[in-house]
Amino acid sequence: MPSHTTVRVAKKPLRLDDEMQFIRSWIEKPLRTGAVMPSSKALARTMAGYVDPTSTGPVIELGPGTGPVTEALVQHGVDPKRLVLVEFNPDFCRLLRTRYPEATVVQGDAYRLRRLLETTVREPAAAMVSGLPLMTKPLRTRLRLIADAMTILKPGAPFIQFTYAMLPPIPKVLSHITAEPSNLIWLNLPPARVWVYRGQ
Repeated sequence: MPSHTTVRVAKKPLRLDDEMQFIRSWIEKPLRTGAVMPSSKALARTMAGYVDPTSTGPVIELGPGTGPVTEALVQHGVDPKRLVLVEFNPDFCRLLRTRYPEATVVQGDAYRLRRLLETTVREPAAAMVSGLPLMTKPLRTRLRLIADAMTILKPGAPFIQFTYAMLPPIPKVLSHITAEPSNLIWLNLPPARVWVYRGQ
């Protein structure tokens, strides 16, 4: 088995491979992949920063792709054993299982979240981090996703979503959910914003 040092040395070439794999996936299915390039380190760090690494319970990531936000979560102090990575693309799933062998990787449709995770997540989640392309989905689908997420999360735990759009990916008018935006993250292509939703 290669040592951790070997893996670190190989990261830069792997990053280029990740970008090529992401572009290939986007060309084949742009609405499903949602982004041309993986999230930048600045965006990934911002998303991970909303997760309390000392909390208990699983940390669920939706649409991790090649894992830039996953890496930021681990660097932020989240134990990889707590990670539940929900990814539709089977190639990305294989990559994630190789890079994060202690994490639980679930292949499936995150827009069917409750059914998908009912046998995997057995305690309330500490956070949910989403890289899903929500703005490509009808509002009804987005509202169903946030409703499902709130049934899985602990009360007050964050649902963290990034978007390239100027508008929030889930409307702020939901009476039982608060929404908090980050500043615009310019060090991302294209610039992005993070929205944090919490059930009251």
